Amino acid sequence: MRLFRRKPVPVPPHTRRAADYPGALSARALRDLLGGDADFAARELWLGGDPEKPAALFWLDGMTQGEKLAGELLRPLSEDQRLKQAGSPEETVQLLLRGGLWCAAVRRVDTLDGAARALMGGSAVLIPDGAAFGLACMVRTEERRSVEAPENEKVTKGSREAFSEELRVNTALVRKRLRTPRLRIAEEIVGRESLTPVDVLYVDGLTDPALVEEVRRRLGKIDTDELFAAAWLEEYLIDQRTIFPLILTTERTDKLCSHLMEGRVGLLADGLPTAYILPVTLPQFLRAMQDNASRPLMSSVLRVLRYLSVLVTLLLPAFYTAVATFHQEMIPTRFALSIIASKQDVPFVTTMEVLIMLLAFEILQEAGLRLPQNIGQTVSIIGGLVVGQAAVDAKIVSPVVLIVVAAAGITGYTMPNQDFANALRLWRFLICVAAALMGLFGITIAMAVMLYRLASLETFGVPYLTPFTGPPRRPGQRSALLRLPARQVKLRDSVLHPQNEREQR
Repeated sequence: MRLFRRKPVPVPPHTRRAADYPGALSARALRDLLGGDADFAARELWLGGDPEKPAALFWLDGMTQGEKLAGELLRPLSEDQRLKQAGSPEETVQLLLRGGLWCAAVRRVDTLDGAARALMGGSAVLIPDGAAFGLACMVRTEERRSVEAPENEKVTKGSREAFSEELRVNTALVRKRLRTPRLRIAEEIVGRESLTPVDVLYVDGLTDPALVEEVRRRLGKIDTDELFAAAWLEEYLIDQRTIFPLILTTERTDKLCSHLMEGRVGLLADGLPTAYILPVTLPQFLRAMQDNASRPLMSSVLRVLRYLSVLVTLLLPAFYTAVATFHQEMIPTRFALSIIASKQDVPFVTTMEVLIMLLAFEILQEAGLRLPQNIGQTVSIIGGLVVGQAAVDAKIVSPVVLIVVAAAGITGYTMPNQDFANALRLWRFLICVAAALMGLFGITIAMAVMLYRLASLETFGVPYLTPFTGPPRRPGQRSALLRLPARQVKLRDSVLHPQNEREQR
């Protein structure tokens, strides 16, 4: 982190960016700043066709749409005869602001930095001759990736709208689904060089104002050159260091809207097709939006299965290692004889077998993720079958170890959130090492350390293990294991301090 929190140092003039030039705006200054860029375009024109009223129009090729530029700017600027009658540049600008330009969004810019940012955002900047200000006209190109179905959060029943890299498309998707006029969208600029817009979404009168203020304060304190990676935003917003995710990410618009109506805050960053939700607790990572598309009984059963899967993926390899190494008396006689027969020609001890297979499983999984989708699935399936069977036939590992590791890996795939699943994968290794050193006592110590760490975590003042820890059950506190019927969910969770927590939903 020290790399991105370094103190500002003087930079040579040829490497400076627009943010380093807060001076007055003029056509010459803007040319000097961006004139050497290959995509920088400029055109001189006469306002109203009058040679005595020259002006300069600047834009970035590729960021603007040619049809809008010609039809909404060049044509009215050249043909509007009222511009001839304007005496001063101030009168000209007022006339253009009140209908002289046909583009939808027009605003005045008074600084060189503001004009440069407008150009980077897809606007064209018009500067009348002799004026120390200009007009930023939005003529941004509409070429973008269309709204698609989420790739990492599969949907069987429910919305198939996923976020894209375009910030305004994402906010429009939220507005379309959450049509309350109380929805607020505040914007912060993050990154000294990238100037990435980050929008803070919340419901006014519902979300705790202190939570919104704290989120905006932490965004304002981010000191970095760029914000391109999805994990960087979480690292800068969260002070505690842990492998467990403390911010929930989602591709689905309905999931973000649902959490906003619970009193949480959402974040959308330009260029990232992901929404961030905070604060969150551990049960949020074990819930899926698909639960709301099924009957309460079936959803509750699936949630219980996920919690059981957490225990299996964490403890099964470690438990087998501890029992086979230190506590053989716990194994039934017939099962023990089967294990002994399968391990007769295996040269490695049980601990090495389990660790080797866990590592091989992680390598195959990583290879399947990095390759193209069709090839990756083939590598994962064929690699798992061929390598596993070959390892058993070659007497490198025993069949029981292969079954144990495969069961632990498959149960890990039931996690709805990939970041949480990755944390469980790392702790699975740590608990297995503890079991190899001290048996069941090592498992107990490792689990106690993990629970202690989880109990010490909090996100924006909300304990991470809520509602498993903390005060007795409060009004609006939901069940962590069961999905209650919709008619019984009338109050919002008071741990979020909603402004109208007693309002019926």
